Amino acid sequence: MHGGVYGYIAWRLAAVVPTLFGVSILAFVMASVGPADPAQMLAGPSATPQTIESIRRELGLDQPLYVQYGRYVSRLVQGELGRSYLTNASVLQEIWAVFPYTVELVLVAILMASAVGIPLGVLAAVKRGSLIDRLSMVFSMVGISVPIFFTGLALIYVFSYKLGWFPISGRGGTLWTVDGWRHVFLPAVALAGLVTGSIARLTRSSMLEVLSMDYVRTARAKGASEWSVILKHALRNALIPVVTIIGLQVGWLLGGAVVTETVFAWPGLGRVTVNAILNRDLPMLQGAVILGATAYVLVNLTVDVLYGVINPRIRFE
Repeated sequence: MHGGVYGYIAWRLAAVVPTLFGVSILAFVMASVGPADPAQMLAGPSATPQTIESIRRELGLDQPLYVQYGRYVSRLVQGELGRSYLTNASVLQEIWAVFPYTVELVLVAILMASAVGIPLGVLAAVKRGSLIDRLSMVFSMVGISVPIFFTGLALIYVFSYKLGWFPISGRGGTLWTVDGWRHVFLPAVALAGLVTGSIARLTRSSMLEVLSMDYVRTARAKGASEWSVILKHALRNALIPVVTIIGLQVGWLLGGAVVTETVFAWPGLGRVTVNAILNRDLPMLQGAVILGATAYVLVNLTVDVLYGVINPRIRFE
């Protein structure tokens, strides 16, 4: 099995190359065809046309798009994302400085969502048709439907402004400190609300399918307790599609926690992306998109490999 796993990983890593190539084209085009002129923004409103043109030549913006893209890809291959138009700092260094904070927020949020969504889905499947089942599905639909900015602002108003239990915004430090947990709790809850419902609904449907299998009925016929059947025999197989959706959500949240980070002033990749868009900082915007896409692809690869850990009967070929 190990040889199959290594071969599968190698094949998937090779497949990352054309994916990121496509993402690089998309990021370059989106950043380059906007109405604003980066040279004008850098020069300021009172700059002369000669100054603006000089900045354009210095940045290479006077070259055709295919030449600019060629230089961009050449830098990417060397692991260089360029320098920020605004700060003149390395894009890679600035992104890596904040990316761990986004990872921290997303991991806490996905742990919260899994800790609530999986038991809720299992309970709804076991109590199918009951009041618990209906209430859990209503809860799931509300979580999926309510906009993240509304959830975030409501949490801030109730738990920060009215009750004063948690800070309104910012990051307070590492997770193993009380202040760090107090700062991350509300944005993580808001972010978890986006995916808890999806996890609960998929867990329920997957559990219902597995509970109707012959081997589950056999385990019951042999006298195994109901919760032993549910947890030992059914849940392990039902988790395979659930792990898939969790992995997809992790990848999506890593690149898409923009609204949450903006509402809670969380210093992560989302805020960097928003600032890059507002300031037409093209290298920073392109770097954020490339890093988000890379994280998404690698998370999905990890999820695929975890299939074999959850269910040893799965083989990689």
